[in-house]
Amino acid sequence: MYATIGRAKRASMYMIIVGAGSIGISLIDIAVCEKNNVVLIDADADRAREVSAKYDITVLSGNATSADTVREAGADRADALIVTTSDDAVNLMVVSIAASLDIPSIVSVVNETEHADFFRRLGANVMENPEDVVAQHLYNAVKQPNVQDFALLPQGAQIFRLQITGESPLADRSIADNIQRDTIPESIRVLAIAREDEDTQSIAMGDSILAEGDILTLFSLQRVSDDVIEKLVG
Repeated sequence: MYATIGRAKRASMYMIIVGAGSIGISLIDIAVCEKNNVVLIDADADRAREVSAKYDITVLSGNATSADTVREAGADRADALIVTTSDDAVNLMVVSIAASLDIPSIVSVVNETEHADFFRRLGANVMENPEDVVAQHLYNAVKQPNVQDFALLPQGAQIFRLQITGESPLADRSIADNIQRDTIPESIRVLAIAREDEDTQSIAMGDSILAEGDILTLFSLQRVSDDVIEKLVG
């Protein structure tokens, strides 16, 4: 049995993005593509001009650690503020200002893990050590080539995708049967199933029958060893 995931129509958001480095630019790309209203604040005037020439968004060249600058960016109507600079001191000051201005959703890059709690106390969602996350993803792409779309979560948990072959012990059995037989380890759960001949991705249910070629999205409470990956893939 499958529960098909559909795409709900989303209302556009008013987003303030602080910092036009590699993360900030990638974020602008996504936000603009999704038809959101974006305002960028960047202290580098040359970089601000480059972004303004490339994107149809509002760009402020200024100091985001000034409450006046954040207000000028539209804090009173902002749905979210996202801070992406490589300086945790700057990021924390901006988060503090955003919290004082009651911006509903505040997200920040945190470059040093030991600083994360300071951000959380102000109500921010955090992305810790983005460079380490990228490095971990690249390492896993080499170390475990059968794993797709790897994501590292707090406390060592992982979400990843893999495609099973006809030799996989999972094939032609239900998820519940695989769990009972311990072919799916106790620390791993199947979240979703995608099939090459179907456009939709489906939520995995206990009675879902897995088949050769299925691309599974899995959650693991701990790092998955190469041996377990090879066994699951077949």
